[in-house]
Amino acid sequence: MLLHVPEVLDAKEVQAIRQALETSDQWVDGRETVGAQGAAVKHNQQLAEASPLRRRLAEQVQAALARHPVFFAAALPVEILTPRFNRYQGGGTYGMHVDGAVMRLPDQTGFPGKQLRTDLSCTLFLCEPEEYDGGELIVADTYGEHEVKLPAGDLILYPASSLHQVQPVTRGARLASFFWVQSMIRDDARRTLLFDMDTAITRLKQTGGDEAAVLQLTGVYHNLLRQWAET
Repeated sequence: MLLHVPEVLDAKEVQAIRQALETSDQWVDGRETVGAQGAAVKHNQQLAEASPLRRRLAEQVQAALARHPVFFAAALPVEILTPRFNRYQGGGTYGMHVDGAVMRLPDQTGFPGKQLRTDLSCTLFLCEPEEYDGGELIVADTYGEHEVKLPAGDLILYPASSLHQVQPVTRGARLASFFWVQSMIRDDARRTLLFDMDTAITRLKQTGGDEAAVLQLTGVYHNLLRQWAET
């Protein structure tokens, strides 16, 4: 499922986060957080992992995600890796790659520590599309390649198993937050089915659908979730 989740952040929140990022001196080479294969095609900057600013802004993003019903219904999150922030400018790009299947959660000591299975990848755009040229997120799946360039405050959610890339930014700067989600539902097809059902139930409630039918469908949804969920 490739899903556009609108208005995760409002205009005021976007402005505050952008101002903090644009005035920060805590940017580092983005290749510091990937392996050798990723480093060969990654050319961007990231807010330093240990930066207090990164932790503060990540908390704001996580709070926004927690109150967004569409994000929760689509992702059904068990765990969200602490959001990171990146910047592409001056030709910055990230060539075609696939994200790692498992990532260590922060503040874990010892081996192997607590791990997160990356079921979903998410990019939260922080700049308006007209502010920069290039920078499109290209996500490849069985239906071809999909080009994504969203308004500031909007998020794209897609299976982390997808090949994807960021096109070179040739004018301006592209700021974004990105992170991964371990879902209660590992399988993308099942997760999509549950999201479609949840959306239909919500629509029936809003339009005054038959109460008995809504109740029955709600029961089916939760019984499927109970049968498939991994927590």
